[in-house]
Amino acid sequence: MKKVKVNDVVAVIAGSNKGKSGKVLKINTKTGYVTVEGVNEMKRSVKPSQTQPEGGFVTKILPIHRSNVALLSPKTKKPTRVKILKNKEKKNERHATACGSKI
Repeated sequence: MKKVKVNDVVAVIAGSNKGKSGKVLKINTKTGYVTVEGVNEMKRSVKPSQTQPEGGFVTKILPIHRSNVALLSPKTKKPTRVKILKNKEKKNERHATACGSKI
């Protein structure tokens, strides 16, 4: 079971975007990179083309490594590690390590 999934709210804990938080948009399991909404954005100039006749600047979201993000606890709203426990029906569940709440 994955500890961070798409649509989870995560906080950046390392790097130039430290302290920012956002929703996970995409996960690349081969490279271990995560794309987070509103984090690690870059402006890029685009020449005029048929799809964008006026050209100009486009904001692009770049991925960051999964080791630099931590899941936000739903109870305390602080970054926490995740542990995977089995429930009564023998299914895996994700729990926040800091407060023990179910994610």
